[in-house]
Amino acid sequence: PHPASGHPLPSDGRGAGGEGRYLLKRGRDQRKDQSYFLFSLRQDQLARAMFPLGEKTKSDTREVARHCNLKTADKEESMEICFVPDNNYGGFLQQANLVQKHRGEIVDVHGHLLGHHDGIEFYTIGQRKGLGLTTTKPVYVVELDAENNRVIVGDDSALDRDEFIAERCNWHPFEQLTAPIEVTAKIRYNHPGTPATITPLDGNRTKVKLHTPQRAITPGQAAVFYQDDLVVGGGWITR
Repeated sequence: PHPASGHPLPSDGRGAGGEGRYLLKRGRDQRKDQSYFLFSLRQDQLARAMFPLGEKTKSDTREVARHCNLKTADKEESMEICFVPDNNYGGFLQQANLVQKHRGEIVDVHGHLLGHHDGIEFYTIGQRKGLGLTTTKPVYVVELDAENNRVIVGDDSALDRDEFIAERCNWHPFEQLTAPIEVTAKIRYNHPGTPATITPLDGNRTKVKLHTPQRAITPGQAAVFYQDDLVVGGGWITR
């Protein structure tokens, strides 16, 4: 059997590449392209996957649905985390008993105590609202220190970084990255991508050097690497 996905990726993305490997490409509809989420597919999975919407835009797909009298033809699009009511992911985690409140410190980048929090799981890098702090200038979450249960905040400039490590990397055109190459790196789904040099490290890790500093690079997010429309591969941001 071949699983057919609703992800808008090109059908020719399954064509064999160098060394007989299967490749993954961006979809035609750049606004709805889902290749960022599928970088981790293995070769055996790509070999059996089909993406029939790859050459269609969202409006094309809706027109087909209308022609087939499907009630989803004009369904409103889901935004953010579609299965979490009101985008309250903190409440969702608690309701699902995935995390409970546990008090910790909010400190600045110098370690000065500014306040307290109920759990680092309820915060995200780049967050400004909902910190419960009184400061003379805006501050943002710049780091989550899980080991010490600390939320670290700083000014806007503290969010900018030009280098990080990606782990558990997966590659499509080749088995392993063996030398530095130039790519376009996406550090989150709605990120436009930025030129970068990626260099192999041991332990299936990759050093990512961005040509221009980027805001709110977040550990746990995927970093996906492209060359034109080809998905070269990706990994998970660690630091």
